[in-house]
Amino acid sequence: MLSRVLVPMDGSTLSERALEYALENHPDASVTVLSVVGEPSVMMGEAMSIAFEDDIEVAAEERAAPVFERAREISAEYDAEIDTAVTVGRPARAIITRAEDYETVVIGSHSSDMIDRLFVGNVAETVFKRSPVPVTVVR
Repeated sequence: MLSRVLVPMDGSTLSERALEYALENHPDASVTVLSVVGEPSVMMGEAMSIAFEDDIEVAAEERAAPVFERAREISAEYDAEIDTAVTVGRPARAIITRAEDYETVVIGSHSSDMIDRLFVGNVAETVFKRSPVPVTVVR
């Protein structure tokens, strides 16, 4: 039985399915929802705006708030509590780094953001290939 599960969420339907899967299949585990706010770069339009914020950590928390709100709604449907964490960086790298503290990662098969898929690459595929712990990819 797993005791610590990491579920990266980006607000997409598939990331919501990943959380539902984790809650259904690991009901006794401590589940942490991770939101990764992309680090500023010319390739990531929305993430670039965070570079102009006075406090990047506060801005990242604000951007993650809707994701966490939805995650809490989903967990309430399962009568479960979740932890939340936000970080700024490249999504795949940030998830892989955090994964070391968990027994498994449950991730949606792809982001809803076409730009992420075209320019950044498939985050789920990268996490699957490089994670130090087992990964479940949910479709």
